[in-house]
Amino acid sequence: MKNHLKRLAAPRTWQIDRKGAPFIVRPNPGAHSFYLGLPLGVLLRDFLQKARTMTEIKKLLQQNEVLVDGKRRKDHQFLVGLFDVIALPLLKEYYRIMLDQKGRITPLQISEKDAEKKICKVVGKKTLPRGKVQLQFHDGKTILFEKPVRVGDSILFRLPSLEPQEIVPLQPGALVFLSQGKHSGDIGTLKDIRGKEAVYILDGKEVDTATAYLFAIGSKEAKIQVSMGKS
Repeated sequence: MKNHLKRLAAPRTWQIDRKGAPFIVRPNPGAHSFYLGLPLGVLLRDFLQKARTMTEIKKLLQQNEVLVDGKRRKDHQFLVGLFDVIALPLLKEYYRIMLDQKGRITPLQISEKDAEKKICKVVGKKTLPRGKVQLQFHDGKTILFEKPVRVGDSILFRLPSLEPQEIVPLQPGALVFLSQGKHSGDIGTLKDIRGKEAVYILDGKEVDTATAYLFAIGSKEAKIQVSMGKS
């Protein structure tokens, strides 16, 4: 597999200089989609500016702890994506991968306390022998879960143990984040779900979207920090 990617061919969700060097790091296949993911090395170099070159980033990853969802990662091609938590403990810096209101991937700096939380969307469930239910999440994680939960709901986890803390149901009144579509990056209040279509309220106006694009992040308030100074 190629280790590089032409900048002009990179997803439009990547906020990168497309007129610079012709190539950029290609992420390894991972749990996130290519469209909603970003190579760890590019995040550290181009977004967080922790080094000037990818060679320096590789050394940084080998010599210092860079944690993704509480686990150390050394591969500069590791794919990080929506709602992943990036921690740089030595610098006491913590970030959550978000989308801005133009649908572009952006790291949001968060508090150390908030870095202990991650919210994941249930995208699949399967009944196993003896009545156990296995849940699959948007970031590729799978767990066995005993409480009733529906596809589309979210679960708040504690990092790095991945201990489930709370179910966040996708239902009218829920605070939702738009992960795809022309409204990606929006945060509004869900009004109604009509099969594959849904309506949410943003700044007092009703907006139509696809139900699959909705990501429940709380009830009246978000369970995690999703903007500067707010959680």
